Amino acid sequence: MNRNVIITCAITGAADSCSRHPDLPVTPEQVADAVISAAKAGAAVAHVHVRDPETGAGSRDVDLFVDAVKRIRASDTDVIINLTAGMGGAWFPNDEGDPSHPGKGTDMIGPEDRLAHVDVLRPEICSLDCGSMNFGENEIYVSTPAYLKVMAKLLQEWRVKPEMEVFDLGQVRLARHLIEEGLIDAPPLFQVCLGIPWGAEADAASMMAISNALPQGSNWAGFGIGRMEMPMVAQAVLLGGNVRVGLEDNLYLEKGVLASNADLVTRAREIIERLGAKVATPAEARETLGLQNA
Repeated sequence: MNRNVIITCAITGAADSCSRHPDLPVTPEQVADAVISAAKAGAAVAHVHVRDPETGAGSRDVDLFVDAVKRIRASDTDVIINLTAGMGGAWFPNDEGDPSHPGKGTDMIGPEDRLAHVDVLRPEICSLDCGSMNFGENEIYVSTPAYLKVMAKLLQEWRVKPEMEVFDLGQVRLARHLIEEGLIDAPPLFQVCLGIPWGAEADAASMMAISNALPQGSNWAGFGIGRMEMPMVAQAVLLGGNVRVGLEDNLYLEKGVLASNADLVTRAREIIERLGAKVATPAEARETLGLQNA
């Protein structure tokens, strides 16, 4: 069991969830305000996406990231910023003619471009999605080993800690390969992502299997989406890991009751403390994770 638990709050994500939550953070100001509220509730780390202020759609606009991060850094919180680097890998097959060509919604860019905002902002952490996978009904997320090696090397040069997101055991195997090639500095950091179609299930068996496969000495956190968010908080703590909650993964505090990010952090904190553990401060999290860009 983990006795000093790091809470990450995933603030807004990139999914089409604005229509289901009227207060989902969209603008850089709203994202920053949500980060600050989550930090005051106990989150040591904020996982940050940005959205198009006009449409609410997920965005990889560098200026939007810069705006949000400047607001967070100007606040009175000491939260660790973890920027997404997962945008730019979506492939939708073309159902109208030649399926070898991309269809509507495809957003494919190279590895350097996926890190453009990270290069500008040099956060302490950014995500690194360790493998391609089927995503939903008709989307493929493309993250090839060759792309990952380029991205890992750049992050190593910039002293940004990659949070290796793994959705199944095969992705753990690929992450271990990056470590063995010297592209990931110790201690490695993992995020065990459960319940996303079509990765591993959000259940105790999946979290145990994946966490057991991680390299010795790894730091890791885990989460489940939707109604499995809080059960996976308890499971991660019991297995020795850290936790992630937030509106990216789940919109509800309980059935029929929409949550805020701060609400979800508060609920996770209650679970952690009732299990007999404590919540780590940002300073404690930095020391545990071996961060270099503080």
